[in-house]
Amino acid sequence: MKLHELAPAEGSVKPAWRKGRGPGSGNGKTAGKGHKGQNARSGGGVRPGFEGGQLPIYRKLPKRGFNNYKFAKNYAIVNVSDLNKFNDGDTVNLAVLMEAGVIRKPLCGLKVLGNGELTKKITVEAAIFSASAKEKIEAAGGKTEVI
Repeated sequence: MKLHELAPAEGSVKPAWRKGRGPGSGNGKTAGKGHKGQNARSGGGVRPGFEGGQLPIYRKLPKRGFNNYKFAKNYAIVNVSDLNKFNDGDTVNLAVLMEAGVIRKPLCGLKVLGNGELTKKITVEAAIFSASAKEKIEAAGGKTEVI
């Protein structure tokens, strides 16, 4: 099968109903919007959650529970397999990874996770290492330095 041979199932796609095209169309004049009113206007209707000026339910209900988003530390994450692009004996840190294009933003520091395999003997400087990442780096003959 090729891309140009793809087609929806027979009868599953109906053509758009053209509104306001005269009385013979079955949906002319008010085009299914009734007579006048806010919902009949162009751009008419109310925003989601609006209750006609009454205090909306999302403002009536109290906030509940703890939310950590103000205090959470977001780390730039790198897997062990991403470190294979560096040469033996290299020191890999946040700045080197950004220069190489492995990560885009420094965020709160670097976190190394243990997904994949490492074949190079490198020194890695990061804020946090997962246990499996530390194990794999040291098994390949490299070093881990927490900064």
